[in-house]
Amino acid sequence: MEWALFFSAFIASTLFPGGSEALLLYSVHEGGNASRLLWVATVGNVLGSVVTYTMGWFAHIALHQRWLRMDANKLHQASHYFEKYGKFSLLFAWLPVIGDPLCFMAGMLRCSWLWFLCLVSVGKLARYALLLYVFMA
Repeated sequence: MEWALFFSAFIASTLFPGGSEALLLYSVHEGGNASRLLWVATVGNVLGSVVTYTMGWFAHIALHQRWLRMDANKLHQASHYFEKYGKFSLLFAWLPVIGDPLCFMAGMLRCSWLWFLCLVSVGKLARYALLLYVFMA
């Protein structure tokens, strides 16, 4: 059951649609260790976001030169603004619809790897922990 939860959480945080919350709650309802399942879901979900971030990192050149037609100076400026003002939006990388593009843009704008990992991990852990807290109350 833990592997299914891990892969469900992983896939849900890539550009593919999906959700892992129901499987997490079902696993706990069936007697699974809530703490262990919390960490399994969080790690799977964060690793999926790392994949999306990495896709943005490698799409950086193709997107800004071919499709967006941005010169290097404007892209550097956008990257600087995201690093300075937008990186805390990564706490909301767990949100449906906007979370995956946030991770992708963070990679494309070359957000600091450490900031990305910390902020995304905190946001996703808090979301799963709150979900379990409400479910178990």
